[in-house]
Order: sequence, then C-alpha cells, then structure tokens
Amino acid sequence: MTDYVRQLPPHQFGQRRRLSDLVHIDLLLLVLVSVIACYGLVILTSAVEQDMTTVRAQVIRLIVAFGVMIVMAQIPPRLYLRLASSLYLVGVILLLLVFLFGAESKGATRWLRVGPVGFQPSELMKLALPMALAWYLHDRRLPPRPRHVGVAALIIAVPVLLIYPQPDLGTAILVAASGVLVLFVAGISWRYIFSLLGLLIVSAPGLWLLITDYQRGRILTLFDPERDPLGSGWNIIQSMTAIGSGGLLGKGLFDGTQSQLDFLPESRTDFIIAVLAEEMGLVGVVVLLILYMCLIGRGVMIAIAAQDTFGRLLAASITFTFFVYVFVNIGMVSALLPVVGVPLPLVSYGGTSMLTLCAGFGILMSIHSHRRITL
Repeated sequence: MTDYVRQLPPHQFGQRRRLSDLVHIDLLLLVLVSVIACYGLVILTSAVEQDMTTVRAQVIRLIVAFGVMIVMAQIPPRLYLRLASSLYLVGVILLLLVFLFGAESKGATRWLRVGPVGFQPSELMKLALPMALAWYLHDRRLPPRPRHVGVAALIIAVPVLLIYPQPDLGTAILVAASGVLVLFVAGISWRYIFSLLGLLIVSAPGLWLLITDYQRGRILTLFDPERDPLGSGWNIIQSMTAIGSGGLLGKGLFDGTQSQLDFLPESRTDFIIAVLAEEMGLVGVVVLLILYMCLIGRGVMIAIAAQDTFGRLLAASITFTFFVYVFVNIGMVSALLPVVGVPLPLVSYGGTSMLTLCAGFGILMSIHSHRRITL
C-alpha cells in the first residue's frame, strides 16, 4: 500500500514554521502534562504527610522525565520507524535476561541492575511493542489480512508471556493493551475481537488454574472484600472508606484520616486517587479527570493529523494506552477491577513509569511537529 502525505495549508510557511523547526514541541500537550504533574505533586505531598524528601525525589524524577520528553520530541518519526524492530528485539532480549540475572524485590523478579542503576525492561516494551507493530503494518494494506493479524498476535504474545511470570500482571495487561490497540486502530475485523473474547471466556477455567494463589485472592477479593478484611481485602476496604468519606468537597488538603493515619496502604502509589477523593472530594477527582480527558483528546487529534500510517497507529496506541492506565487504576481503587498494581499516570510516586509516559508524550510531539510541508 502506498502511503500518503497530508498537505499543510500555505499559511504555515514563513517565520512561524521556521521557529517550530528549531524546537519540536507541542505547546498544548506540554502544558497539559505539566499541569497534571503539578496537580499530582500537591496530592503526593499530602499522601506522604508532607515529607519533603520524598517530594523532592519526585520533582527530580519529573525533571528527568520532562527532559527525556523534550529529547524524544526532537527525533523525527522516520528514525523511530527505522529503529522500531531493533528496539523490540532489544526489549525481548532484556526480558530474557531478567530470568537469568534479574534482581528480586518484594517477591518479584522484574529488575535488571547495572551497578547502582536498576531498570525494568518491561517498561521499555510499553513503547517498543506498539512501535514494532506500527512498523510492521505501516506499508501493508489496511485493514490487516488474517496472516498479518497472526504475525501481529505473535509479536504481542512474546513480551506478554515473558512479563507475566515475573510476576507482573499489571504491566503484562498494559503491554498487551498497547499492542491490541494498534490492531484496533488499524481496522481489525470485529470478528477477531469477538473471537478473542470468546476464547478468553472458554479458557477461563484453565486460566484460573494457571494463575497464582495470590492473583486468585485478588480476583475473589474484588467480589467479596469482606472475605479477608485484614488481609487481601484491606486495601479495597480502606480505599472505599476514603473515597466515600470525602463527599463532594472533601475533608481538606492534608486533613484526610485514612491517608494521614496510615490506614490506606500504598497511598503514594497505586491508591493515591483515594487520597485525592478523601481530601478534595468529588470536585478534586473531576478536575483531574477533565485534565486527563483533555490530554487524551489532544493525543487523538495528533493521531488524526498524522501524515502516515506509522505515525497514526503509534500516536493512537500511545494515547489509548494512557487511557487504559487511567481506567485500570481508577477501576481497581474503586473496586470495579482487581488490584493489579497499575500506578495513576503522572500522579503516583515513582520514576520508571513516569519516564515511560513522558517518553511516549515526546513521541506524540515528534509525530505532530515533524509534519512535512508539501506544495
């Protein structure tokens, strides 16, 4: 399939275009990410009981992540296209090395360490997988043919099957979602989607036997948190208590009881939105959701305006994967989904996921700001 190049209107020639060629940044996207990150810092400050050491560490992580975002925005999409398959292979090799040399932490082996520096190869796959799929499909006829769907499914399955046994169900879900979303945007037939859902339903009993006791407990807790109120159900019970007690306007910043008295576990990471709901109420949560929707909307606009299939598929996957981040985190905190350890994007404490998210936003900026002008 011959790809196309969209023509930009003539008024974009001149000084304005020359200035944008110097620094490739999408200002609106940058502002939205910055506002959400600052909002998250306020929430985090309360969640860690105003421990400024932790807040400063998060600020440093944000500065590094924003630096990565700006750098990624300067790289033209055609270079990402050339590197896509190599990045995917590197990611798979690193995931294999985790099994051999991975560092264990809290019962999970997810990290590789090089001296004092540690990183999770699974985070790389959140970008490398959709990039590889967009590379594979960009010069093929869309909607993809059955054999192309089969190859794409294999590309998705390899990293997911390597990440799941670490164990890291949350990251495996996000990586799988980033790949499936590429196929969805590429126009995959609905019969494939319904067939996949049917296969999952039929194989559910077998999958139940394959998952660990810990994961079974999380699923059972979703339906009945009171079955183990002091164990696996503690997180959900305390989270629901915090959310419900916040009401419309909340108890006031730094005045929450569940978070400030340490009843709410993981308040700085996975359950940080419960802190927001308790202290700033429904209004505070709605403000965050509006900011998220604006950011997602901007990503969708960038995907629509992309000039080629690679940029369109990659931008859409990054945008909708971000939506999955938000949906899964809020769903598990509000007892609508099992707890799978997915942080709230740009708000939860942590560096690796923040770095991955900002790198993805940098790619979005690159796709939008490197559009070619044709006469």
